[in-house]
Amino acid sequence: MSNKGGTGYASTSSDVKILIIDDEPNILSVLMSLFSSQYDCTTARSASEALQHLRRTKYDIVLSDVMMPGMNGFELTEEIRSLDPDTVIVLISANLNIQSAIEALRRGAFDYVTKPFSLDNLEVAVQRALRHRRLLKANRMYERHLEELVAVRTEELSIKNHDLNTALERLYVNYRATLRGLAFALEARDNETRGHSDRVVAYCLRLGKELRLRDEEMVALECGALLHDLGKIGVPDNILFKPGPLTDDEWVLMRRHVEHGAKILSGIEFLSDAAKVVSQHHEKYDGSGYLRGLAGNDIYIGARVFAVADAIDAFTSDRPYRAARPFEAVGEELHGCSGTHFDPAVVNAFDHIAVDEWRDLRRSVSKTENFTLGRGLGRDVVMSFLAGMN
Repeated sequence: MSNKGGTGYASTSSDVKILIIDDEPNILSVLMSLFSSQYDCTTARSASEALQHLRRTKYDIVLSDVMMPGMNGFELTEEIRSLDPDTVIVLISANLNIQSAIEALRRGAFDYVTKPFSLDNLEVAVQRALRHRRLLKANRMYERHLEELVAVRTEELSIKNHDLNTALERLYVNYRATLRGLAFALEARDNETRGHSDRVVAYCLRLGKELRLRDEEMVALECGALLHDLGKIGVPDNILFKPGPLTDDEWVLMRRHVEHGAKILSGIEFLSDAAKVVSQHHEKYDGSGYLRGLAGNDIYIGARVFAVADAIDAFTSDRPYRAARPFEAVGEELHGCSGTHFDPAVVNAFDHIAVDEWRDLRRSVSKTENFTLGRGLGRDVVMSFLAGMN
């Protein structure tokens, strides 16, 4: 039953809802007389009746007897907590056993009042329960406010992060465009190697993918392959474009293009690993290369991959002294130098890629004016690399 309007509800605290549960009508009457003048009170004479009310209405406080027919107050407490964990429960019991009070608190009750109770003590218990309820509601409001602030801030950061990523991606694209411009400027002086850098970059990236290189290694491989002959800008034209064989002294000067390229890139953090490709791209797996005579895994992985990619392009391109060879014959050439000039693992990676794919890759690069910008590294690889730089 419920006490409303002219039967005892006061307007001052009518927003506070209290459910009073006891199987004894006399106790219900006493409790209603005590609280109905201040709060919106509803009564129930059993746990089942109380649950019907609780499923329809949210109550701030539940005052419940422990010993009732059917479901007792402890069991009811657990049911109430599952329906609304913010409802504050005060249990009333004639059992003075401390274990009973502990059990009440363990089940989720806020307070435990023993019979016979004084009305003053019970009123104090309800006031404590109300303060606790207000704290719970304030905490919930604070949590919701924090969640809203976090959501707003997260959205702001997401937008800023997207803008930053876009800016970084554009910056990287501009980097690559600049690097390719340098490579193109060098190739423009030599018709024999026109398109060589783009093809070698494409072959390097395909081999790097097959070898499952890390993102930073793929970026270094792309940039290093693109700039591998950058140092030739420091080689005299009479040596660089000499139609006949070079003398021993001229070879010394020609080989210094590796050193020139490394010096040009030194101090550029963004290209620190790419500089390894440039400085080591004439090293050989058995240590017979130059400039430092590095061998095996002491040679940077990007330089080992480049050596094979460079050979693939050389074998399949026309030269004044011989015609291009088909991709079907490249494997035989590579295996002939595996373990001496080339890293066997990179040669094996070439074998795992179908000949038709190599042929299609060369054809697609030849049709694309800007391979490294349009068909080079994927966006995820680039963004992962840029994130690693921060």
